[in-house]
Amino acid sequence: MKIIVISYSLTGNNDTLAASIALALSAEHIRITEPSSRTMWTIILDLLFNRTPQVTPVLNMVKGNELVIFVSPIWMGHIASPLRSCFQQLKARIGNYVFVSISGGADGANPKLDDELQMRLGKRPVALVDLSIATLLPAAPKPTRKDTSTYHLTARDVRSLTDTVVKRLRETLTLPAM
Repeated sequence: MKIIVISYSLTGNNDTLAASIALALSAEHIRITEPSSRTMWTIILDLLFNRTPQVTPVLNMVKGNELVIFVSPIWMGHIASPLRSCFQQLKARIGNYVFVSISGGADGANPKLDDELQMRLGKRPVALVDLSIATLLPAAPKPTRKDTSTYHLTARDVRSLTDTVVKRLRETLTLPAM
């Protein structure tokens, strides 16, 4: 089975994790980028007005018989808006997919994530792995949004998170041992 990892990242954490997952699974990795800089205001405006930003590349290479692993942050309980363009491009032809995220987590879990994926892609993911930066920080004092939003994954974090994701995928899907 061909595996494609498609990632978007504002801080670099999700791209770093995606690259590591792609390497562990011998998968192709495609990074989604935006033509202009993103700010907190553009994030808020995208969420308020349900905007879909322009991104590159166009995802013509996805045919539907691959396993697609999306890796992206969660912003204020919603999937990062740059992935909406990918979802629109792929919705009619995507087969099985997985969604993975490493996000802040200072406000807790993202309970509506599965429903948003269902709405945007027309089907539920075969696996959903929602990881939190807050779990990588000391429990006391309780991590704040500022703590989690400025944290950059260490090499040790990336190895540990990749192991967690790959283990979860092997438990859920039929993937060859690497």
